[in-house]
Amino acid sequence: MKFFIDTANLAQIQEAHDLGVLDGVTTNPTLMAKEGIKGEAAITQHYKDICAIVDGDVSAEVLSTDFKSIIEEGKKLAAIHPNIVVKVPMIKDGVKAIKWFTDNGIRTNCTLVFSAGQAILAAKAGAAYVSPFIGRIDDTNWDGVELIAQIAQIYSLQGYKTEILAASIRSALHIVKCAEVGADVCTCPLESILGLLKHPLTDIGLAKFLEDAKKM
Repeated sequence: MKFFIDTANLAQIQEAHDLGVLDGVTTNPTLMAKEGIKGEAAITQHYKDICAIVDGDVSAEVLSTDFKSIIEEGKKLAAIHPNIVVKVPMIKDGVKAIKWFTDNGIRTNCTLVFSAGQAILAAKAGAAYVSPFIGRIDDTNWDGVELIAQIAQIYSLQGYKTEILAASIRSALHIVKCAEVGADVCTCPLESILGLLKHPLTDIGLAKFLEDAKKM
């Protein structure tokens, strides 16, 4: 399973890269705004800066919701860097745009997916990635990880090539559970990735080793 970091913060992207496990980055308008990135020129430069850090796919989200505008915006995003993947919402015009992008050699990430039916449409249209938001599903008292498992089974049976990108990750446990049920990618905050490092027995064992080392 690949690890993407879900942020527009360059320092966090660099830290995840330095850890040696980073495969890509996902962003969205909320994350860009959080970093104070405003205006087309600034956003374009920020994507270039991200691509300079990580040698992997970087999802850049369109802001448009009609077919023609999604296409025009997506073409501009894809032209920024070869690693850019155009992030398109799961709406009717979004699915149409994904098919157009696929036919024209532009890779896409279908976002805001909350059902297996939506995931099937994204795969049929040729999306490179489909992004089920498991944390938001959990918030509605449904099981987000169960949706990942369902999509993984369908894709395996039907031979779909679209990669399942588990999004809206809330914890290190989410990451482990997504790996168990067959997610191809997880995208999450740096905190969740670093959470995988933590275990009380590791801390206790290291403290004991260090204490014993003093006696040598």
